[in-house]
Amino acid sequence: MRKLTALSVFVMLASVATLAVAQDEAAQAPQDEARKARILANLKHHIPQLAQVDASLGDLEPSGIEGLEQGTLMINGQPRPFLVTQDDKKLWILVGEAVDVSRSTEDIAAEAARQEAEREQELAQAIAGDPMRGNPEAPVTIVEYSDFQCPFCARGFETMEQVLEKYPQDVKFVFKHFPLDSIHPWARPAAIASECAGEQNPEAFWALHDAYFENQGAVNAGNVIAKSKEFLADSGIDLAQWETCSTDSSSEAYKAAAAAVQADLESGQKMGVSGTPGFFVNGEFLNGAQPLAAFEPLIQAAKGDQPAAEGGAGE
Repeated sequence: MRKLTALSVFVMLASVATLAVAQDEAAQAPQDEARKARILANLKHHIPQLAQVDASLGDLEPSGIEGLEQGTLMINGQPRPFLVTQDDKKLWILVGEAVDVSRSTEDIAAEAARQEAEREQELAQAIAGDPMRGNPEAPVTIVEYSDFQCPFCARGFETMEQVLEKYPQDVKFVFKHFPLDSIHPWARPAAIASECAGEQNPEAFWALHDAYFENQGAVNAGNVIAKSKEFLADSGIDLAQWETCSTDSSSEAYKAAAAAVQADLESGQKMGVSGTPGFFVNGEFLNGAQPLAAFEPLIQAAKGDQPAAEGGAGE
């Protein structure tokens, strides 16, 4: 009888302990989800491109390293393991730098507002004197960092045509060079040629801008200057002067045009652009060849209107 009573007591205590653990786990679950949501919000703030993709966080688990937990960041279905300190002060994605993910949403919003104001100021300085399309007094400025040989940029060109047609008074559009030399051999010569054309007449710049995107398949590294000359046949500029500027690397005109292209590239890198096309809508970054629907909420928000719909996904 004693053994039965002792066994009964043991079973009862084990049941109580199991119930307590289950209750603790149930109470912990909402806290874990809130922590994961906060970490992901901080990561999206630190890496703006994450806002343009399908990103989520897996469960956090012990890493076997004192003071660190491990987890997985899923980006478009692809896992990216990370380590994070238990106080969320530092998080490492593979070999990435440590990220402070302990800030509140209010702190993030304040920092984002500060960064956006800085971006707008830097962009305003970067585009001073550049050729533009649309209404010079428009409340919305769209700056595109692009590559004339990039096929996705050709899609971005088509979208900008739609934007300017739909918002002729609301949008000012400025094009910035971001040639990807390693994969697009004629992008930089074309960029320099367009700068040389624009020095004589801004409309000549846009003539080349349009022609490059509309005729990408006909242009290559061997014929880019000859094709550019064809595209400029009716522009009215001095083609001999333009050709010297575009091809004579010893000339001051060529050096100035090449420096302008490089300055665009470096300003884009400073702004966080790593691929093309990259857009800024009043300082708000939009990555990839996005459709018109992705620009409209940003344009409406920049105008002070209520967004009509969610922005579309892009590449």
